[in-house]
Amino acid sequence: MTGWRSQWRLVLLNSLTCGLEICVAAGITYVPPLLLEAGVEEQYMTMVLGIGPVLGLLFIPLIGSASDQCNSSYGRRRPFIWLLSLGVLLALFIIPHADVLAANLSWGSTRRNQALQVGLLILGVGLLDFCGQVCFTPLEALLSDLYRERDDCGQAFAMFSFMVSLGGCIGYLLPALDWSGGLLSFYLGGQAECLFSLLILIFVVSVLVTMKVSEEPSSTLEPVLLEPGGCIPRSCCYLFQCKLRALKSGPLMCLLRTCWSMTPAIYRSYCHVPRVMRQLCLAQLCSWMGVMSFMLFYTDFVGEGLYEGVPSAAPGTILRQRYDEGIRMGSLGLFLQCATSTLFSLVMSRLVHLFGSRVVYLSSMVCFTFSALVICLSKSVLLVTAMSALTGFAYATLQTLPYTLTCHYHKEKEVYMQNSKTKKAHTNGFTIARDSVCLTLDNGPGDLNHKSDISNGHVSYSRDEPEYYPPLHQNGAALGLESEDFEKRGVGLDFAILDSTFLLSQVFPTLFMGMIVQFTESVTAYIASSAIFSAIGIYFATHIIFDQKDLRS
Repeated sequence: MTGWRSQWRLVLLNSLTCGLEICVAAGITYVPPLLLEAGVEEQYMTMVLGIGPVLGLLFIPLIGSASDQCNSSYGRRRPFIWLLSLGVLLALFIIPHADVLAANLSWGSTRRNQALQVGLLILGVGLLDFCGQVCFTPLEALLSDLYRERDDCGQAFAMFSFMVSLGGCIGYLLPALDWSGGLLSFYLGGQAECLFSLLILIFVVSVLVTMKVSEEPSSTLEPVLLEPGGCIPRSCCYLFQCKLRALKSGPLMCLLRTCWSMTPAIYRSYCHVPRVMRQLCLAQLCSWMGVMSFMLFYTDFVGEGLYEGVPSAAPGTILRQRYDEGIRMGSLGLFLQCATSTLFSLVMSRLVHLFGSRVVYLSSMVCFTFSALVICLSKSVLLVTAMSALTGFAYATLQTLPYTLTCHYHKEKEVYMQNSKTKKAHTNGFTIARDSVCLTLDNGPGDLNHKSDISNGHVSYSRDEPEYYPPLHQNGAALGLESEDFEKRGVGLDFAILDSTFLLSQVFPTLFMGMIVQFTESVTAYIASSAIFSAIGIYFATHIIFDQKDLRS
């Protein structure tokens, strides 16, 4: 996949990825002040921000697997993208207008007005975070459907990571700009209304561009075949049946019907994960916990740890000014992290081609662990900011390589998706194990055949071909070797599991980091915990199956 046309198509295809990240980053950044102004206490504000990830953990496997089974005329992935995009648009409208909506619905009651405003804000925040995060799953599956070759898939997800990082840069910068002095703000009503109107415009354009560029194979209704001289039947019953069939094949009905019918099977498949995916997800979870622990609490660490400010100090005091200055410097560090991630995303395919996926993955996590340790030990603002920028390498890697590996696993299911358990079968006095010999019993107990050569009545077996495992049969039946059937397992479900590790990595720090910092009485525990999680992630990353050589070992 070379040439500027292919690269430009990838940019357009990932425009919704960029638009989603802009809206989520800018919206979630601007939400805490709105919640505090509405009267939500700070201890409950973090719980509100955790609603979206928790809901995502529950529904991502359902949506991912249902998109694998959907047979809509609009494609498998696009109906889910449309529905989740509508949720994002609704949230972008509710959040800045929560006070106006509450005033119109409270009928003059001040107490009811405040309660409604808080409720609408919580609804908008949860909807934005949930739909925004979950929508990435069908987008990733759409990329996998369109780019199946390993090199093409690697470039597609490198561009995906680039657009996510670019969207993060823009999303973090937009709330920092002053929109209240412009002419647009005068007509729209203020800073929040102007910002969210701009986000709606960006998001609508990105949705339309991606939906226009993406072309999924559609399942259309069978045409009516006419005999020579025949005519199309015009009876009311026939037209009613045609309309009913069209309605059933529509995107919304297909989405609802698939989700309802697939729910039990989805969660069974969610619990029975192939070994290669278990190892990948475990490493991904620990790595993301390190990265997200860093990103969620880095600004607070800089404000309290480096600048020695106090967030609870009175406005205008020296301690509060130090903290605010530290927050701004911490925001600069996160912006540089996104910028570095953007640069590494551009060269990720070339790095993988030169050094291999294993070296790139492990080196990125080693760099992240080293950077976190330096940040823990250093008091230099310049050095800490430089190390925070270096962490963008790990962020770009985690957005790219796991999804590329998953595409590779599904392309060669017969190699990677086999069950590793081996059970011995006893028949006719023989003990047959999959690890030792592969036999087929065709005609009876005395007729033993093998794929390789047979000499002097003995079965020969070559260990030079460890990847060859023919099935064991006796009269067409399996000889007791049980292996789970992963042939019908869709890539959308495994992408959903990967995205669940990302969401779970956000839930854990928000629940336990406060207690850890309270116990240690130091905000350095934020970054130290991040370094510990990433070190554990390095250990589990050494067990990831990157190619067939890892299966042999």
